[in-house]
Amino acid sequence: MNILIGYGGVAVFLVVLFVVLQRTKGSADFSEYATAGRSFGPVFSAMAFVNTWLPGTIFIAFAGYAASAGAIGFYFVAYSILAVVLMFLLARPVHEWGRRFDLRTQADLLGLRYGCTKVRVIAAVIGTIASFPWVVLGMQSLTLVFEYLSFGTVPAAWAVLIGIGVLVARQWWTVRLGARGLVISDFVQGVVAYLFGTVLILGLLTWLLTNGHGFGEVEPAFFTLPGPGSVDGPLYLFSLIATGALGGWCWPDIFVRLFASNSTKSIKRAAVMATPLLVIFGSSLCLLAMAASTLPGVADAPDEVWFLTASVGGPLVLTLAGVCVLAATMGNVGANLQALGAQIANDVVGVARGTRVEDPRWGKVSVGVLTLLAGAVAVATTNVLSSGMVALAQVSYQGIVQLAPTVFLGIFWRRGNATAACAAMVLGFATACVLQLLFPIAIPALGGMTSGVAALAVNFAVYVAVSYLKPASEDERRRVEELFDSLHTPERITR
Repeated sequence: MNILIGYGGVAVFLVVLFVVLQRTKGSADFSEYATAGRSFGPVFSAMAFVNTWLPGTIFIAFAGYAASAGAIGFYFVAYSILAVVLMFLLARPVHEWGRRFDLRTQADLLGLRYGCTKVRVIAAVIGTIASFPWVVLGMQSLTLVFEYLSFGTVPAAWAVLIGIGVLVARQWWTVRLGARGLVISDFVQGVVAYLFGTVLILGLLTWLLTNGHGFGEVEPAFFTLPGPGSVDGPLYLFSLIATGALGGWCWPDIFVRLFASNSTKSIKRAAVMATPLLVIFGSSLCLLAMAASTLPGVADAPDEVWFLTASVGGPLVLTLAGVCVLAATMGNVGANLQALGAQIANDVVGVARGTRVEDPRWGKVSVGVLTLLAGAVAVATTNVLSSGMVALAQVSYQGIVQLAPTVFLGIFWRRGNATAACAAMVLGFATACVLQLLFPIAIPALGGMTSGVAALAVNFAVYVAVSYLKPASEDERRRVEELFDSLHTPERITR
């Protein structure tokens, strides 16, 4: 039976992954649990970034967007490259401050930069609220994998439960091993999802182009981008790219990847290594989706374009396609859960207790609770995926980018202060949520600008205005000057 090939292929992949994880050592303290001991070189750092950056839905929703809308689907490739540029620029300050002051999370770094626990807690809460829906959606996204790999044997209602169960069980190693286990598993998962996946994409694209599904058969509208006079508006594409590039380093799970590397040089080399992989994989997937738009059934279900295309290769090729999605999903969901668990333990529980968390059990408990909660919510919301959870996730993406001024201006501009950061984050996040509910796609009056970018303008204005109108005290300015100067001196300063 074909289901033995499909589910058997998943089982083989999981066994290989779990054997690797079983050979990985645990963490001696909370810092190592959260940052993997800042011990990984450029190769592991590059793959950890890519496997966290590209979720499993890259094969589903993102490919589906290219299959239904055409060239605009390439926007995720553009913002990914811009995010890599930001990674290169963030490398030195984030890694150096992280190493000198034993920083464990994004919120931890912001607490240090602004000298304020309120900034730290607000950033942690926004990061958790914005990220949690994507954990749930990541678990639900495996429905298509287990439905297609059952070859009609398992209905969607059971396939979603199988997918959630597999991901929840997988998180046992996330709970036990923390960031070190994630980075090592990211390497295995990344090789499968993006190296083997790229080879599979190129093979399927070759088949499409040589079997009557070339780009000449694609709708001409697929090769146009929204601009002046378009339905979406001239600023729509810009907003998508800006939100993706700036928002990328606002996600807690992405940001913490900068702490897991062993040096600034490793982070920069990782950025260089990740760039061609993102360009080749992303561009190939979009081209595949566009060419496959002429396949029967794709127009009616564009989100299934990856599986419908892989089906032409028979059970084995479809199984490989499903395993690619599973590998990518595991990387993103696991990274989210570990980062959020560490952030809750370090920046919420730790602040509430008034002591710095040192016992890794706090992180393990937080990750375990989040995993069970996400699994329960995923099961409870399987029938409302297309409405409530997706809408909440869209709001969350526009909301997470509201950390950008506090993060980027805080790291590269000395004048910003805690009052400005708190006001900007709260007002920006609230504005984004309201605008997203009123204008789910774009704001016509603003030329197609999305809610996140419109709120970001408010956010930035508030941050700069408050920084000038309510400047920090002399002692605080001196502390910030010393903090920035520490990037250019070998001496260690007191936190």
